[in-house]
Amino acid sequence: MADQAQTSRIVVLAGDGIGPEIVNAARRILDLIGSFEYDEQLIGGISIDETGKPLTDEALDACKAADAVLLGAVGGPKWDTTDPDKPRPEQGLLGLRKGLGLYANLRPVKPQPALIDASPLRRDRIEGTDLLVVRELTGGIYFGRKDRQPTSALDECVYEASEIDRIARTAFEAARRRSPNGRVTSVDKANVLETSRLWREVVSGLAAEYDDVALDHLLVDNAAMQLVSDPSQFDVIVTENMFGDILSDEAAMITGSLGMLPSASLGDGGPGVFEPVHGSAPDIAGTGVANPLATFLSTAMLLRDGLGDGAGAERIETAVESALAGGLRTADLFTGAEGEREVGTAEMTDAVIAALG
Repeated sequence: MADQAQTSRIVVLAGDGIGPEIVNAARRILDLIGSFEYDEQLIGGISIDETGKPLTDEALDACKAADAVLLGAVGGPKWDTTDPDKPRPEQGLLGLRKGLGLYANLRPVKPQPALIDASPLRRDRIEGTDLLVVRELTGGIYFGRKDRQPTSALDECVYEASEIDRIARTAFEAARRRSPNGRVTSVDKANVLETSRLWREVVSGLAAEYDDVALDHLLVDNAAMQLVSDPSQFDVIVTENMFGDILSDEAAMITGSLGMLPSASLGDGGPGVFEPVHGSAPDIAGTGVANPLATFLSTAMLLRDGLGDGAGAERIETAVESALAGGLRTADLFTGAEGEREVGTAEMTDAVIAALG
């Protein structure tokens, strides 16, 4: 955690597509909250174009020396490939998480009051939803042994008990902070996968240490159904890497758009990475219509979870809520309802800045 009496150093990884637009907007917001030193580095497709690698050692070293990392988005059709020997933008993200020891991805899902009707789910299904997805980041199928043959392929899924233990503790601690009646729902596929059976055993074994937090288990297919049929039942969901990737994107639709979902990736003591959950949206890059709000909310998490500035985080969250309450909507949020007005990235940013005062 940075000493707030000093200027905090933030590495900026704008990335690809709309990444530079939304990150630049977020920097305008941050500069109204405090004094920050920015170090711009490359990641993803633009890094492949300029260096041949999705993440260079120099960029990773800069991140390790920072107080926090603000990330935009990576990827796009330009760099899509099925050739296992060619670099892909997403490898930059995996390398960043591994290099910084970031094992916990936190994705809060709480619909903004003004956006309840923007969700494809009915109002009565999503009202009262306030959940946190805790996704394990460094194990599982994404990091297992891989092999490709002409007519077959292998992706190995491996988990160590120690990896499960630390992410489960993160979830239990989060539930304890969120509510005196906190609850953790552990999601797995224990009816099929050995890694999930180990997962369930380890998580269940920790429950006695957190007897003030309730624990239940769901199979991932049932969890996917429950997320859209009754999301308000959940408090903290903890799950492995791939399941968390999928479920958190599904949960984003409760908020009305992927453009509203922030995230924080944290480890033990080093800098965290803060980024919107949505992708690089290359089809709208440069058009000025990208929704910057998930990035603003990610900067709020950066302040709270990365720099220990809860008051600054709350200012940003309140300003975002105020702009939405005033009827402003980017294209992904606009429904045409009475009182709404469609705006672009710049006007939405200006409205949040005005609400900051």
